[in-house]
Amino acid sequence: MSNDVESKDTQEQVQQIPISELHPFEGHPFRVVDDEAMTRTVESISQFGVISPLLARTDPDGGYEIISGHRRCHAAELVGLKTLPVIVREMNDDEAIIAMVDSNLQRETILPSERAWAYKMKLDAMKHQGARKDLTSVQVAQKLPGKTSRQLLGEQVGQSQDQVRRYIRLTNLIPELMDMVDEKKIAFSPAVEISYLSREEQSQLLDAMDYAQATPSLSQAQRLKKQSQEGTATLDSMCEIMNEVKKDDLAHVTFKANDLRKYFPKSYTPQQMEKTIIKLLEQWQRRRQRDQAR
Repeated sequence: MSNDVESKDTQEQVQQIPISELHPFEGHPFRVVDDEAMTRTVESISQFGVISPLLARTDPDGGYEIISGHRRCHAAELVGLKTLPVIVREMNDDEAIIAMVDSNLQRETILPSERAWAYKMKLDAMKHQGARKDLTSVQVAQKLPGKTSRQLLGEQVGQSQDQVRRYIRLTNLIPELMDMVDEKKIAFSPAVEISYLSREEQSQLLDAMDYAQATPSLSQAQRLKKQSQEGTATLDSMCEIMNEVKKDDLAHVTFKANDLRKYFPKSYTPQQMEKTIIKLLEQWQRRRQRDQAR
């Protein structure tokens, strides 16, 4: 991870601060989970220690609020370290939010929910800062005439302002639907569309999805959004829309090759396998018709 945020001022001193005095940034949208990446971080810290210092600010209520380094702090706790190298920098809330988001957006893997909340938090902070010139974050201070905060944010994160808007729309999803987006059960574009449903309608959509055992396509999500805007969205209408997927799926049954391969000689091609399956189904259908005729 780049240390641009942490090396801002070469005169800033690194302090050894007890882990017990460090606590997460309030509203931090990035998850700290014990995954493979965390395992690698733990192994690295076990061998080399914490090489890159954390960035924090003093908390008026006591201790220090972590701005950058939540994952390193957690890994160090797992290793059993008692203190961590930390750069303590005085920042107001908006400056701290921007620094926290910028440092975490450099991660390799970011969930849609993390990106959505990060963009929203940074955009709100940028709007608060406006055109002030006394800011810690120079790149945000240079607000050019005629450019909105969303345009500037898009340029900084390498996204169009419309894509930034679409990500921020996801923050309107109820937690259950947001989790499904993170788990790739609901695609990004349909998720943006259903974010326009009210929270009550989104809860009803969960029931409709459970009923149909399906998630909305983009076309269905757009119709759900239209119904919501027209005030005609009901559980029954949602079930009717969602059940279309169930019907359509009957025309697109797929099998994994590995699941079928064990039933055929190794020399069989996919075409031979398909031909044999159709032939067996035809035989099954004829037997079924004979049994019904008896």
